[in-house]
Amino acid sequence: MSDATYNLNGGYKPTMKRFADLDGPDFFPTPAWATHALIDNEKFKGGVWESACGNGAMSKVLEQATSSVTSSDLYKRGYGDAGVDFLEADWRADNIVTNPPYNAAEGFVRSGVKLARQKFALLLRLAFLEGANRANTIFAETPPARVWVFSERITFYPAGAVQQGSGTTAYAWFVWDKDAPSGTELKWLKPGYKARFA
Repeated sequence: MSDATYNLNGGYKPTMKRFADLDGPDFFPTPAWATHALIDNEKFKGGVWESACGNGAMSKVLEQATSSVTSSDLYKRGYGDAGVDFLEADWRADNIVTNPPYNAAEGFVRSGVKLARQKFALLLRLAFLEGANRANTIFAETPPARVWVFSERITFYPAGAVQQGSGTTAYAWFVWDKDAPSGTELKWLKPGYKARFA
């Protein structure tokens, strides 16, 4: 399918455009190495809820870091509990870790900081740090304790797509930690996770 906006004002967009963000369920499984980078640098005490689990790609890695992982998704994708809307949920969990649908990221932040007892980690575009609205709401009211910037680019593919090439978008783990002092620490994930866990 041709994308009419691919060449817009003389600038080319990445070829792996996240089309599902615009017109359907946003399902781009998280590469295992991206989750390994989180659990190598953040320790989680107690259980973890993966609240947008998709096909279980992230949940399977989280199970290596904690004895209890609860997985759910709004859609039925063959893993975890289907039909659970994280934006409306009233479950509580020690920790919540997920890669949210891009078009619902702000709602996930609001729900996550309310529902997580200890830590809440979201895999988001680094550009999520930008924006006057978020500066005045999310980041003014409940800023993350740490932002872990990936030194290697993550490429997200729709489920079943041939994986080749490299992404052009910068990503980071945004971690809210109830036990951390106020303020936000900016940290960098060391290169090498992609080679070790891809």
